[in-house]
Amino acid sequence: MKVSCLIPCYNERERIAKVLDIVVSTQSVQQVICVDDGSTDGTADYIEANWPTVEVIRLLRNHGKTKAIKQGLQYVDYATLLMMDADLQGLRKEELEAALDAYKECHEVDMIIMRRINSPWFVKWYRSDVLLSGERILQTADLKQVLRQRLKCYQLEVAINRYMLRHKKVVRWMPWSAINTYKVDKLGVLDGSRKEFNMYVDIVNYVGFSHMCLQLTSFTKKLHYKSVTTPAKEPQLYLKHYFN
Repeated sequence: MKVSCLIPCYNERERIAKVLDIVVSTQSVQQVICVDDGSTDGTADYIEANWPTVEVIRLLRNHGKTKAIKQGLQYVDYATLLMMDADLQGLRKEELEAALDAYKECHEVDMIIMRRINSPWFVKWYRSDVLLSGERILQTADLKQVLRQRLKCYQLEVAINRYMLRHKKVVRWMPWSAINTYKVDKLGVLDGSRKEFNMYVDIVNYVGFSHMCLQLTSFTKKLHYKSVTTPAKEPQLYLKHYFN
């Protein structure tokens, strides 16, 4: 299985190295695309200087994550797509490889979400560790269908979730040690909190309260388990089914 990896980034020069070091060394990942979303800190130049195999798409100004993904999607070569955030902390290569192996072996699975199990309690309380996780493996064609809609910056993950629900796709999650860097750490308490608040307002406005509740229940309800055989260095992993 050959995989394209799509990473949007905005002013992530100080954080993206750990992500790229792992992604470019992962065997299944044959193409890595970073979409620089109008960074002012030299992120694109830094990537090109240190990871020459990574394709860098430069946007002249900041458009937001959804627009960056949509632009990068035009350059994706392979049918299987790995979505990654650029600001991850605690990323583990063996977990990424296990998720890719599981996706390859479980042909009935349409998407795997890497659930951020080390997220703070309040993030887990409203299930953002699953619903808003930016790390996903899915089919490129499915993401293209999602992006036919008009979406704002913060609506991408819930739009993907809604698409999977409406089309009765099979979605599972796997445990993921990595967490993203929160907006309050990047922007300070005041600006970061305002950004977080606007994000949730955008999300609820887009899907509506009732569908948000549907996502909360259907993406967290345990139906059954299935074991997946992974390489000898890894013990047996267990994936949680969310749809029949």
